[in-house]
Amino acid sequence: MKKIGFLSFGHWTPSPQSQARSASDVLLQSIDLAVAAEELGADGAYFRVHHFARQLASPFPLLAAVGARTKRIEIGTAVIDMRYENPLYMVEDAGAADLISGGRLQLGISRGSPEQVIDGFRYFGYQPAEGETDADLGRRHAEVFFDVLRGEGFAKPNPRPMFPNPPGMLRLEPHSAGLRDRIWWGSSSNATAVWAAKLGMNLQSSTLKTDESGKPFHIQQAEQIRIYREAWKEAGHAHEPRVSVSRSIFALMNDTDRAYFGGSGESQDQIGNIDPQTQAIFGRSYAAEPDRLIEQLKADEAIAEADTLLLTVPNQLGVEYNAHVLESILKHVAPGLGWR
Repeated sequence: MKKIGFLSFGHWTPSPQSQARSASDVLLQSIDLAVAAEELGADGAYFRVHHFARQLASPFPLLAAVGARTKRIEIGTAVIDMRYENPLYMVEDAGAADLISGGRLQLGISRGSPEQVIDGFRYFGYQPAEGETDADLGRRHAEVFFDVLRGEGFAKPNPRPMFPNPPGMLRLEPHSAGLRDRIWWGSSSNATAVWAAKLGMNLQSSTLKTDESGKPFHIQQAEQIRIYREAWKEAGHAHEPRVSVSRSIFALMNDTDRAYFGGSGESQDQIGNIDPQTQAIFGRSYAAEPDRLIEQLKADEAIAEADTLLLTVPNQLGVEYNAHVLESILKHVAPGLGWR
């Protein structure tokens, strides 16, 4: 394991028990947590994207703000639902955010998950073409986005432009060289992992996966990663891919940790449905004293296969507590897993 970052879903609620009671709270606290994570030595600050929900949504203003406030940490998403996106406008947004951060953007994209409203992407003006599913729509948008990131000209210039044009066909601006190599596909199945490898996208695998064998979650996920890497090798890409997995991991350092998460340590994988047709397996949470935690995580085959571990954080508990959660893992657990 080479890198450790955090992943925030960015929940907010007006409940008095929440430290993030408004959209303003969660946005500003997300920036502050990224700054704190960088100071602690973490490698990445990643954010989930959900629409029609009291959670983080449009990611690029936040990513740009984090990029302006930090200097080293990777900044990413896990994931952007491409069913909702205009891929060309997204190329411009992503290019600008990457340039502001100095080339630290790591964008996780996907076809999306079940949402708060029925077919929410239709409200954004997008719908599957005839014969397409919504998953096909998301992958089609992703392919356009990934292709245009090459930075090659494709638009015919106006012969009487407002400002002088460079010669030839025009590309979208601003273009950030190298960003295309930092696009990740959030995959829940072996087939879409292979699809991502063939295109040349990195792989993000989260805390749920399509149940394709009945084996424990971490074994299925490790098998998915190996299948992905083999497909990448067969595709003949010039560079090595990156692979991340997400986990809920808490080191029990004090009474507060035990009060919040002491009961999570004995959790097990769960089976459920992400839609009426798809059975999924959901990975367990980890919560224990550091020495025991290290031994449990060493037995997680997918963590061993991945190069990047994303720690899901309970953002509604506030910046200070979440910084403590990260520091506990980075100082007392991660070195035992080979980090640094």
